[in-house]
Amino acid sequence: MKPRNVRHLAVFLASAVLLAAAGDGRGEESPVRPDVPDASQVSEPVEAQDNDIAIATVPLRKGEDPSRSSDNVVAQDNSAASSPVPLPDSAENPAVAVGEGGEEADLREPSFGEEYPPVSVHDPIEPVNRGIFYVNDKLYRWVLKPVAKGYRYVVPKGVRTAVRNIFFNLGTPIRAANTLLQGKFKATGTELARFGINSTIGMAGFFDAAKQFDLARKEEDTGQTLGVYGLGHGMYIVLPVLGPSSARDAVGFVGDTFLDPLTYISPTEVAIGANAVRSETNLTFKIEDIDELIGAAVDPYVAVRDAYIQSREKRVKE
Repeated sequence: MKPRNVRHLAVFLASAVLLAAAGDGRGEESPVRPDVPDASQVSEPVEAQDNDIAIATVPLRKGEDPSRSSDNVVAQDNSAASSPVPLPDSAENPAVAVGEGGEEADLREPSFGEEYPPVSVHDPIEPVNRGIFYVNDKLYRWVLKPVAKGYRYVVPKGVRTAVRNIFFNLGTPIRAANTLLQGKFKATGTELARFGINSTIGMAGFFDAAKQFDLARKEEDTGQTLGVYGLGHGMYIVLPVLGPSSARDAVGFVGDTFLDPLTYISPTEVAIGANAVRSETNLTFKIEDIDELIGAAVDPYVAVRDAYIQSREKRVKE
């Protein structure tokens, strides 16, 4: 066998031994998720592989000392490996991992300033709810909305605000009882103070005189109290005429009815008329908001349902 062939064979065997040693070292490392490579796996094995391949594949030129040629190759590869190897984004920034197809997926934890994801509600009787929603929508467009617009056109805003204040003042038992049940004793005191001030200085509630004393009204009802005690919405319900609700809030509505002074007005026709005036007065201030919500929605039923659930969830957490 020629001396040159012997040298080639020796170099080949040495390369095989180095490759086998590198492979055994990699097999002993702890497994790492394939989508987030470890920095130690990226830098050290790459250096060993580059050196081994360079020694095995670079041919010797004629008349060149094999030992000298190998040293030059190793030196060149070591100089290249000593330069910082650019790590993937997932190694430099643990908050970002590379997903399928080379796309970067943001794995950062949501900050406290971000909004919570939308709250969903169980809607097992959606076909029935949609039917009631359709009837309510026609009632709103053909009766309630025209009456409210005529009412708003005829009655000045100041008078309508005074009428609304009267009904707010009469609703004090609902708010005071529920703030007390929720353990908000300061809010209960505020509601009682508001009732006393508005019933006297405010001329039976025509004026919100308590606002001058920085006493803000607390929007609380029985449905919210049940939510504070951990009761979920249950299933979503659309009530005839009354509109969107849930199983929990429907039960709460019954409790509010017993706390509402208008319930005990006699005869019944007067009580119904008073509730109608209250509803139409409140509607005169909300027509544009309702039309904007329904008009901009692809599916008005879903838009009203989601808006209602989000609003109730926010009020329970306040």
